[in-house]
Amino acid sequence: MLWKLSLTGIKSRFKDYLVLFSGLTFASAIFYMFMTLATNPAFLKGSLSIAFQITQIVFGFGIALLSIITFVYIVYANSFLLSMRQKDYGMYMMLGARTSKIGRLIFTETLVVGLLATLLGTVLGVALTQGVSSILISQLGLQIHKFVGFYLPALLWTIAFFAILFFLAAFWNRHKLVKSNIINLLHEDQKPVKLHRNKLWKFIEALLGIALLATGYWAMMHAAKLGTKTVPIAFFTIVFGSYFTFDSFFIAIIDLLRKNLSFKYRKLHSFTLGQLKFRLSDYTRILSTVSLLFALALGAITVGLNFNNMTEQAMQSTYYDVVLYNRNQKVDNQLKKVSIKSTTHFDYKMVVEGKGKEKNRVLYISENQLKNNKIMYQHYSRKNDVNHYDTRRLTVNDFKNKKSDVAAEGEYQLVSLTPYIDAQAKVVSQAQYDQIKAKVNKIELLRVNNFRSNFNNIEKLQKLSVNQMISSPEAEKDGINVNLSNSKSAQYRLVSSMTSGFEFMGFFLGLAFLAMLASTLMFKVLSGANSDKPRYQMLWKVGTRKSLLKSSITKEIGILFALPAVLGVVDVLFGLQLFKSILGMNTYDKLWIPFTIFGVLYVIYYLLTVILYQHIVLQKED
Repeated sequence: MLWKLSLTGIKSRFKDYLVLFSGLTFASAIFYMFMTLATNPAFLKGSLSIAFQITQIVFGFGIALLSIITFVYIVYANSFLLSMRQKDYGMYMMLGARTSKIGRLIFTETLVVGLLATLLGTVLGVALTQGVSSILISQLGLQIHKFVGFYLPALLWTIAFFAILFFLAAFWNRHKLVKSNIINLLHEDQKPVKLHRNKLWKFIEALLGIALLATGYWAMMHAAKLGTKTVPIAFFTIVFGSYFTFDSFFIAIIDLLRKNLSFKYRKLHSFTLGQLKFRLSDYTRILSTVSLLFALALGAITVGLNFNNMTEQAMQSTYYDVVLYNRNQKVDNQLKKVSIKSTTHFDYKMVVEGKGKEKNRVLYISENQLKNNKIMYQHYSRKNDVNHYDTRRLTVNDFKNKKSDVAAEGEYQLVSLTPYIDAQAKVVSQAQYDQIKAKVNKIELLRVNNFRSNFNNIEKLQKLSVNQMISSPEAEKDGINVNLSNSKSAQYRLVSSMTSGFEFMGFFLGLAFLAMLASTLMFKVLSGANSDKPRYQMLWKVGTRKSLLKSSITKEIGILFALPAVLGVVDVLFGLQLFKSILGMNTYDKLWIPFTIFGVLYVIYYLLTVILYQHIVLQKED
């Protein structure tokens, strides 16, 4: 009989349970995807294992962050679940049901809802993992065949993690229910909330909140000077500053509005301001938490998307896409698969000078080589804490003053194009060059069409050329030392392997954070709807139009959603300064993309909360 009553109660609140269920499903799906990408050994069978080793570390870090926010989310979701049902349980106990029976009922009900959401989430996670991994493998250029999104260890870990969380939640619900009196269960939503307010302390707290936030923002803007002190300073000041701001500063603004009588007594402003003042006092911790998580979520997706700029920088740092040291049949065959934009030829002679410890390799380049061939390079500089590259040409004048920085950079650029990375470079006249009795070495510098789409063929071509040079008979005799990691394809591979993982982790972690924090705020608002219902019913009975009541609800909930979002956005705008100085890239590039995504999803949660809240408080009594 109790089970029948329980199912009837769940059916009557199906919309509320659907919101709760969807949030839990999404959380478990993201958790499963992260776990699969971080632990599946199939990735290590790819053509370059280090790429996914870095990605696995990135997603492992994401799992830790996601576990923390999931725990916080389930705490609030569980509180919402219990608040919806505790009046029903109190009624069952008043009608004669044993406390132990009700305890088992709430325990089983909580556990079943959680496990069903987890199982559905893992099914969704398998499909999500399949799609995300395919894109990720494509971006990294790995050769992994017949990879499937289903991975049993990740499935077991996901089920075990969420089962433990829901078991603890179910145990807590049972404990709280068994220890509560029937009267408390039936009238929990009618208990008065006492607010102790010291005006002087609240004024000091408001000023302190703004001062702490300003200090945190200043620290992030001056991260280059503060160094490792930046993070602890910003963390401490912004966390406590957010709390004090919600607890006092915003309430002080409401008090100022209430003193404006013309505004206060217009429509239902007096009632709405009173509701907001109570909400801000009661919701201080949750609003502070939501604003911080909103900043983390928005920052994660913003920085994640901007990590793609690092791959662009990797391509910009090296001018030539491929350096061919020697040619053979394999190199020629692979060269046919690459779309060449331009080719520059470069000749030099290598001479071993000195003996013993003073033995040194010197590369001689004729002045005519620099005059007749446009040998280009990328000059690095840093402007406004952002890495900058501009294209320059090597000229004879660059080497006139041998002690200048220009000559040193020119020598480095010339040597980096040869297989003698530890040699010295000297630019001499054509007459001097002709007199040097040494073998003429030829190098081809290639620029290709569309480096990204041609990447796999370019990487293979570069490796074939390097291997052919290393395996040549002169390799050991001449001391050839080719640094393949300096090639453009190797740099692109390394950066892409890291940034792709961060890009995907930031995007999905940000979405998971947003979904859970918006759901948490929604659950907090809806859990107090039953206690608000008598006030709206009273206004309705004294003749207040329903349109005014709906307008008041829309404004009240809108402000509750807007305040943490606005503070979170400000946190992000200043926080990006920290990443700008660390990563050396313009983190404000394409900022509208993450802001638009978050804005749309956040508004959807807001509208859903308004609809559900209005349905509860404006529902006619029988």
